[in-house]
Amino acid sequence: MVSRVIPVDPFDLIIFGGTGDLARRKILPGLFRRFCAGQIPSETEIIGAGRSEIGQQGYREFVASAIHEFSKREECSICGLNEFLELLDYISLDAQGERGWADLAARLHPGRLRAFYFSVGPSLFGDLAERLAGGGLTDAGSRIVVEKPFGHDLESAQALNAALAARFNERQIYRIDHYLGKETVQNLMAVRFGNMLFEPLWNSQYVDHIQITVAERVGVAGRAAFYEKAGAMRDMVQNHLMQLLCLIAMEPPAKFEPDTVRDEKLKVIRALDPVEPHHIVRGQYTAAEGVASYREDVDNPRSRTESFIALKCHLSNWRWAGTPFYLRTGKRLRARDSQITVVFKDAPHSIFGPEAGRHRNELRIKLQPDEGITLKVTIKDPGPGGMRLVDVPLDMSFAEALGSDADAPDAYERLIMDVIRGNQTLFMRDDEVEAAWAWTDPVIRGWESRGDAPKPYDAYSAGPDDAAMLIRRDGREWREIGS
Repeated sequence: MVSRVIPVDPFDLIIFGGTGDLARRKILPGLFRRFCAGQIPSETEIIGAGRSEIGQQGYREFVASAIHEFSKREECSICGLNEFLELLDYISLDAQGERGWADLAARLHPGRLRAFYFSVGPSLFGDLAERLAGGGLTDAGSRIVVEKPFGHDLESAQALNAALAARFNERQIYRIDHYLGKETVQNLMAVRFGNMLFEPLWNSQYVDHIQITVAERVGVAGRAAFYEKAGAMRDMVQNHLMQLLCLIAMEPPAKFEPDTVRDEKLKVIRALDPVEPHHIVRGQYTAAEGVASYREDVDNPRSRTESFIALKCHLSNWRWAGTPFYLRTGKRLRARDSQITVVFKDAPHSIFGPEAGRHRNELRIKLQPDEGITLKVTIKDPGPGGMRLVDVPLDMSFAEALGSDADAPDAYERLIMDVIRGNQTLFMRDDEVEAAWAWTDPVIRGWESRGDAPKPYDAYSAGPDDAAMLIRRDGREWREIGS
């Protein structure tokens, strides 16, 4: 199967923070792959902007090095890397001063779509928006892309949204969450709303519970300063896991259009009940297997920031009343593993008797590292000896099912092209961000007021024992990380 590539018109893309880690690892290699695929025309101009004075040639060398490091070797040899580098320019610029802005204005093409990627800290978002709009570098068709974190709490998120809204309307603002660009996340909507098989069963009458797991094997080294202020709740639950929860729980939108999809996601967030204290488990990894502890990684021997969190959540609506959602995420866990597991209820009556055991259907949506969907069904164990039942997976690995030609674009590739096309379906809206913080803030204030300390857990384990007890009290078990 060959993916269909639809070219876009030439555009100007300005990457503030153009020499930063995100630009090096994701943005620039992603643009290179879209250029190789024939989606980006050669008339396009990509301008890196930053404080360093490396010049155009220095920037092209920087980008070439990044592409060799983070793209497949065959891509660099087959595609014309030098042709892509011809699209690049660089401007040394002061986001809060006057330097470089006149040079940037002179490089932009009149009448062409302009997209400005804020690959910088949120503290600069307001300054950049003011400089761009106040300096006449934008028009009604211009777009800005902002990276998370979208604030630190509700108050800061509202202030950030207000700063952007003062110069740009909501249809020009693209708040990027790379999880929404993953192929499997979008396939979740296709599975739900494109198949009659699942949607009639997608409710509390048939679903026992849903688990959402985002496990990481790495620690926080390299992000220590940020993570110590954020923790797992702010860094992962408030955005990534919240978005996955919305997609798994939302009502079918009237149309697959940006605002209709985001309207339904917003309803899910607003339907979330407050989380009870005994439904929260926070953890912090300790040293093991030759790796440092969290406190050593952040150089704070008294840190009370969580590197792991597990929550039991409920939605107060007709579809999901009574169905628990178990969320967990953490650093230094057993494996890199992101999955959504929908566990269906038992059959109302087993005709096979107690000796057949307990069997349940499960739908697993695997987000990483191997994207795919698995449906676990119950069949007879082959051979004589009576009716013995076993659970077997109907497994669809995207790589195997769709063939090697279906090399799915990286999330950033898809999302950047959506910005250029003006499609906001996979981007967060201002009220969505604020609603997520409105639910998150009381959870954080609660454990801070109680003085709760995170539970220690061994590095490369499944997290603290209390997390296992959180779900085991309900007669359920976590799906094993890495399975």
